[in-house]
Amino acid sequence: MTRLKQMYLKDVVPQLMKRFGYQNPMRVPRLEKITLNMGLGEAVQNIKILDSAVEELSLIAGQRAVITRAKRSIAAFKLREGMPIGVRVTLRKNRMEDFFDKLVNVALPRVRDFRGVSGKAFDGRGNYSLGIREQIIFPEINLDKIDKVKGLNVSIVTTAKTDEEGKELLRLMGMPFRN
Repeated sequence: MTRLKQMYLKDVVPQLMKRFGYQNPMRVPRLEKITLNMGLGEAVQNIKILDSAVEELSLIAGQRAVITRAKRSIAAFKLREGMPIGVRVTLRKNRMEDFFDKLVNVALPRVRDFRGVSGKAFDGRGNYSLGIREQIIFPEINLDKIDKVKGLNVSIVTTAKTDEEGKELLRLMGMPFRN
């Protein structure tokens, strides 16, 4: 059992049950999955960028990343349907918990001038998304092998029904919110 799972069961569940008046511990919101996505528009000109992105995202996530392809053609961007334009990886269970732990306790504090993440990036159903400008905040990334600083999106999907429940769940699990 991961450290995060133990903390969730011991500390987070009782606090959420008290705060929102759940009768059954199974109704308490929990993390469902975390999706990491790197959109690489430059891949249209330089296909080599995708290889390094797959490698870096796989290192960060601890799981192989897959290449995403364009759903439709956009002439203004010189983009044709089916061209590779990004990489993504979906984490569940132990890998998800390990990644969340690493994100909150190691990566986010390494961001320059970090004052916490915005509490407004919820989608209305208790799921949270945040953008990371530089992949170099993760300890697995070797600075010598970086060809270009790339950003990534992190989407945290919870079983919470409202934003308030989702925010409280993430806050109790250690997510450093600004407000």
